[in-house]
Amino acid sequence: MEAVVILAIVVVIIAGMWKMYAKAGEAGWACLIPIYNIFVLVRIAGRPWWWLFLFLIPVVGWIIGIIVTHDVSKRFGFGVGMTLLLLFLPFIGYPVIGFGSAAYDDAEA
Repeated sequence: MEAVVILAIVVVIIAGMWKMYAKAGEAGWACLIPIYNIFVLVRIAGRPWWWLFLFLIPVVGWIIGIIVTHDVSKRFGFGVGMTLLLLFLPFIGYPVIGFGSAAYDDAEA
């Protein structure tokens, strides 16, 4: 039974991320490819491509992940609240961005 719940949560997160990537002008399937999904997420966040390597450094990777998540949140017109939602309840946050009315703003800094 737990496996079904976990699978449902994973499917909801993937669907939300897929739509979010598509809203940002990226290929939705990119969220499924390990490492490449981080590269695309860093691009969506507006950070340089080499930030991908910062994710590989222990402890630093967590901090960079929080920064990139916040940048993604800002790019879609949200603030710290959405960043926290994406970090702690991604099965709610990603569908809100992906399926909601949020629009990607690539000029946001």
